[in-house]
Amino acid sequence: MRVTRIKIDNFKSLVDFELSLSKFSCLVGLNGSGKSTVLQCFDFLAQQCKGDIQAWLDIRHWSAADLNSRLSHKSNIDFTVDLKDDAGREMRWSCSFNRKELRCTREGITVNGRQILKVEDGCCSVSAEGHPVSQKQIDFFYQGSILSQLKETHLPRCLLEFKHFILQIHALDMLSPELLRQRTRFSEGGLGIGGESLSAFLHEIGIKKRAEITNKLKKAYPQLLNIDVDSLRSGWKKLYITEQFSGKRISTEARHVSDGLLRMLAIFTQVIEETSFILLDEIENGINPELIELLIDTLVQSPHQVMVTTHSPLILNYMNDDIAQQGVVYLYKSPEGYTRAVHFFIIPSMAKKLTVMGPGEVYEDTRLFELQDEINAIVKRDG
Repeated sequence: MRVTRIKIDNFKSLVDFELSLSKFSCLVGLNGSGKSTVLQCFDFLAQQCKGDIQAWLDIRHWSAADLNSRLSHKSNIDFTVDLKDDAGREMRWSCSFNRKELRCTREGITVNGRQILKVEDGCCSVSAEGHPVSQKQIDFFYQGSILSQLKETHLPRCLLEFKHFILQIHALDMLSPELLRQRTRFSEGGLGIGGESLSAFLHEIGIKKRAEITNKLKKAYPQLLNIDVDSLRSGWKKLYITEQFSGKRISTEARHVSDGLLRMLAIFTQVIEETSFILLDEIENGINPELIELLIDTLVQSPHQVMVTTHSPLILNYMNDDIAQQGVVYLYKSPEGYTRAVHFFIIPSMAKKLTVMGPGEVYEDTRLFELQDEINAIVKRDG
């Protein structure tokens, strides 16, 4: 299953915002265009099925008021997410999120146009193939989506698959070497929003998977021998990197490991895990240029859907032309301050350059400020 399109209205700078997605998407654009906001938006969607929206706001040091756009007078956040599974089934999830109640007061899910879930006027109805529609009054408190509270044994298989996909969206937009170095007790099944649970997560996935990650990293760090995690008496997990130089083994605790190696470790760890959608902000941060090709190849070839943001032409240069044409999206601000998206290589001058240059060379050769007239023509043409 993958997300094919998203439309969201009234989330920060995303006002009446639409974005079509490929298996691998790369967001580019000027500072302040909304790239990080798009990643935050997907994390917001994932939280709907986890249910504890207030805890998520607390982790990000946000208040509920920070979710809404300051450019709109609307209160609710409306969104529609289109998905397609491996069998070709098309799903649509439409919601209206009430910021004051921190929940979706209106919600619907369709499969191939057939209504499977509906929340409206305080009632919830679920329809399963071959069974009558069950409708119940909602008489309990919840946050996010109603799916965060409904018993999974009462859900048809398509809704279970959908819920598990949304729960497995992982946004690492706050990935920080300082947090990656931390000792932690438990991971709760993930790296954490900034990578703060890396040591506990690596401990929990076991030796076999750590060896798999090590083998992938050896392509970039041939001296790497092992990724080790010690469980201390207090329950804290301590991460070590073991390397070999001239036959001598050296173990280094995470707090002394380079930023770049820690970031690569976190990304490769996420790639081998059961994840539906990985989102990474400014993918090139702290990574040596000679390692970028390995990183991009790993993400493009990953079985998961991936979205990254970047300011670096190097990232684009390591994409094949077809990947770049489908996946590179240019974000910009409209005169009203709204974030807008256009596929970078459908812009006529960019498409022409791509016939004689690599994707990164096109990006480097372009003054982004001068694209607006061409983009306006595309918007006018497409309505």
